[in-house]
Amino acid sequence: MWLTACANLPYYAQAVDGHFEVLRRSQPISAIITNPDADEKLKHSLTKVIQMREFASRTLKLPDNLSYTSYADLERPFVVWNVFASPELSLKLKEWCFVQAGCVNYRGFFSQAKAEEYAQELRNEGYDVYVGGVRAYSTLGWFSDPVLNTFISYSEMNLARLIFHELAHQVVYVPGDSIFNESFATAVEHEGVRRWFESTGTVLEQAVLNARQERETVFTDLVLKHRQRLQALFNSTISDTDKRVEKARIFADLQADFRRLKADKAEFGSYDSWFAQPLNNALLSTVSIYTQLLPSFQAILKYHDQDMEKFFDAVTRISKLPKNERNLALQEAVAGNQPWVMVER
Repeated sequence: MWLTACANLPYYAQAVDGHFEVLRRSQPISAIITNPDADEKLKHSLTKVIQMREFASRTLKLPDNLSYTSYADLERPFVVWNVFASPELSLKLKEWCFVQAGCVNYRGFFSQAKAEEYAQELRNEGYDVYVGGVRAYSTLGWFSDPVLNTFISYSEMNLARLIFHELAHQVVYVPGDSIFNESFATAVEHEGVRRWFESTGTVLEQAVLNARQERETVFTDLVLKHRQRLQALFNSTISDTDKRVEKARIFADLQADFRRLKADKAEFGSYDSWFAQPLNNALLSTVSIYTQLLPSFQAILKYHDQDMEKFFDAVTRISKLPKNERNLALQEAVAGNQPWVMVER
């Protein structure tokens, strides 16, 4: 462990420097709103954030702390760039292990150049690699996370989604289990935005939200269908040469299926930028991280009659189980069984 920690020292240094630069640029939202010289559009958005932040604590029972009560302009489009990698003939994402966070399926950099440099090293080793810009991250309650210029211009829907999602990471976080953590936060995000628009939105906004979530489900199902084909291919006994040929065919099929979907439903053009990227194993593997266990968490929330405190309590108990028991409990939940509710560990 200590050898790994020492090897990661330069990486930790850039992470610490990057985060403290974010904090250095932060200033209280209240000071910006009362500043007569501040941009009016920015003040309007930050006022909306204050309302969402209060709603998150009062209605969703998310942590009531100083996160998202300050604002920082980083003067760049993303706060960090995450590097994902998987072997050429495998869908298993490479893992990196760190203090506190445990093992995760990405390596984040506060510099795009450093991220691209590291990504190229992985490509040279034969990995499929994807570099994605990230507009926000959670420090899991260790620091007061600020609102950033990287996402303050989001629509009201996306701004609420992000804040609820990132605050959820402060409620439950299992080191080394990205799928559990992200699926849980996505469940909180979905429920939170639904309630937000129920209390403040119009009928039209509700309809837009429902349509957005339906599109996300269709997109995810489309990608996972072809991901399953890739998994079957990589598990087969044919030669690596034949696997590479078939892999290219599967990616071409995915592109063709998307074009047909968009021709039938023009609103799916919102995914054009995703499909404009070079498709590879790493990119496809990132899709399921946020949604793979979403039905399980939604089933637990439904069982508890949408009571957020009871939901958080149940998820906290499940999170303390060994991974195999944790996954079994989630399978029971989505299957409609209730023995998992009695978990006391």
